Amino acid sequence: MDAASDRHQFAPPPQPGMLRAVVLAVIAHLLLLVALTFGLHWQRESENTVAEAELWSKLPQEAAPKPVVEPTPPPPAPTPPAPPVVKAPPPPQADLQAQRDAQIAVEREKAKREAEERRLAELQKQKELDRKRKLEAQRKHDEEVARQKEEDKRQLAEAKRKEDLEKEKKRKLQDEQQAKKLAQLRDDTLKRMQAMAGTGAPGSTSAAAHSSGPSATWGARVQAKVRPFIHFTDTVSGNPEAVVTVRLAPDGTIVAKTLKKSSGVKSWDDAVLRALENAETLPRDVDGRVPSGGDLVFRPQG
Repeated sequence: MDAASDRHQFAPPPQPGMLRAVVLAVIAHLLLLVALTFGLHWQRESENTVAEAELWSKLPQEAAPKPVVEPTPPPPAPTPPAPPVVKAPPPPQADLQAQRDAQIAVEREKAKREAEERRLAELQKQKELDRKRKLEAQRKHDEEVARQKEEDKRQLAEAKRKEDLEKEKKRKLQDEQQAKKLAQLRDDTLKRMQAMAGTGAPGSTSAAAHSSGPSATWGARVQAKVRPFIHFTDTVSGNPEAVVTVRLAPDGTIVAKTLKKSSGVKSWDDAVLRALENAETLPRDVDGRVPSGGDLVFRPQG
């Protein structure tokens, strides 16, 4: 059996009346087209032509046109069957593995990025903690330094106070000792004067007693001895004088000194007293004797 016979054998059977239905449909369409054309042509002529006529007799009644028989529509063609849904073949195993590997790589990269962000955040947090610890340590250090300075200042003030107290005690002790020496010197001088006068009476006077005072030149000798020890650089108006009473030992040692009259310039008074203290001794008189003491006058300009 050849291919043509196979096609006729398996082809669908021809439907009865198919050819006749097609011919009738074509004829009906042609008649309809002619009727439409004639109708349009007649309508245009009736609009353009004006005619007058007299009715003499009845017009013959025109027969009604035969109804147009609509041809029977052919049956609808059978709907072709829907094509079968072809499912996409599953991806090969290699593609699935590649997708899984890509997903794993993406997740790993995401985890790595998140870990790096956490590490950086932790590092920043640690840096901030270190900065705060350093600031706190610096603050405590500064407070400790300030406290130590205050403590050192307090200790220095306490040491100075104790030193001043010790100096004051020593000064009082020296004053007491000088007072005792002065009293002893006064007694010794009085006894010597009494012995030189040849009498032991305390109130007795004689020419020898009067002659025991310093000579007129002794003051100049004292000035020559004390002046080099006076250090005074202030400028004063006028020439104020400071009077100092001194008491001397038989060897000329100054055992006591008292500011009897101030010059009105404290710096000059202090300079004179320091000079006497540094001089320590005063010179003998012209006769070789040392006066028991007296009032010494000092002026800035001599």
